Amino acid sequence: MIISVKEVINFLISVLIPLIVGFSSSIVTRLLAGVDISAYYSQLIKPGFAPPSFIFPIVWTILYILMGISAYKILKKGYELPKVKDAMFYYWLQLGLNFIWSILFFGLDLRLTSLITLGIIIIVVVVMSIKFFKIDKKAAYLNIPYILWLLYAFALNYFIWMINK
Repeated sequence: MIISVKEVINFLISVLIPLIVGFSSSIVTRLLAGVDISAYYSQLIKPGFAPPSFIFPIVWTILYILMGISAYKILKKGYELPKVKDAMFYYWLQLGLNFIWSILFFGLDLRLTSLITLGIIIIVVVVMSIKFFKIDKKAAYLNIPYILWLLYAFALNYFIWMINK
């Protein structure tokens, strides 16, 4: 099977978009907080199950790549299809909410608002994954680590909010 240059470019763009969104969010957050996210995180009182700060950029990079691959697989089915447009709406929505979360949590110190936002992200990602599943099962499966991480992040966000009131 020969892959065209256009397909390679589409794939790279699909993977780069979530990476750029995540990186941009961290820049905005750093500007608002006036401190590096890992420095802010280290100052919080955290539950025992909280990972060290160096884990987050590694995990998020992997998740953003999986997210991009997933979106690419869906878009390959044809953006003109109503079910693809519908599924991609939820993809873009979750990506936008994802962008906002770290700004709320770290940049604006709004831990309860970020917790609510994270709950909404989880719902949107589950809906997105169901819609992806109806189009391409592998694309949906690629989002399982993301859903699991979001559930973990929700618990972490909740306990950090409670402990640091």
